[in-house]
Amino acid sequence: MVSTGKVFRLRERLELPTIAIKLRDFRVEESFDEEPLHTKLFTEIRDLVLKENMLEGIYAEDRVFYIFYHGERTPVPRTMEVPFAFVERGETTLLIIMERKLVANNIANRLSGALFITAGYIIEVKIAPNVLRDFHEQNPENTKVIFFDDVDLPNISKLSLYGSELLNTALYNDYRSHGNIWYIVVTSKRSGNTVGITRNGVVTVFTNIDKEGYLNYVVDEVFPLIQL
Repeated sequence: MVSTGKVFRLRERLELPTIAIKLRDFRVEESFDEEPLHTKLFTEIRDLVLKENMLEGIYAEDRVFYIFYHGERTPVPRTMEVPFAFVERGETTLLIIMERKLVANNIANRLSGALFITAGYIIEVKIAPNVLRDFHEQNPENTKVIFFDDVDLPNISKLSLYGSELLNTALYNDYRSHGNIWYIVVTSKRSGNTVGITRNGVVTVFTNIDKEGYLNYVVDEVFPLIQL
């Protein structure tokens, strides 16, 4: 089962106990009235657990989906539950949201509003192109996929390479001269996980892994790549 998430950082540092206090009572209520469904929809933070350098929790949001049956459109409520974790790293507070990029971005904005009154205080992290390149070149035999962006060739926005021994190819050196590594898929020597990493902090683990394993991998092996 694939596990995906995205890493963010806080523009202003907050201590984990302060974050816990601000989020503990976060709850938004909306009414939904459409036949035959009349109900309340809630967005809330649940199951906060404060550890030594990590605050874990669940972002829960009720949503209404529609099903079609015999020509009728019926609203059906569902609750989306997304694990997240705030982690202190030096003087910076990082945030891992375990969901696809677009959903994670929306949740980051909601959490920014809960912590700082407005969106824009939880922002994307950055991994420098040379850092991602070095990460690959130190472990070239285990890199499976490389995407390049910022390509300077006319009418070409991205380049990609697939396969083993990507470091030892003329194409790799040629592509590197025309663009920067944006995304790689690599098998970690340390954990054995096969992982995709982008320069803006999207981390996809293709190996079967639980939530704690995912968080540990990101903290141990992705955090050191991030510009703080």
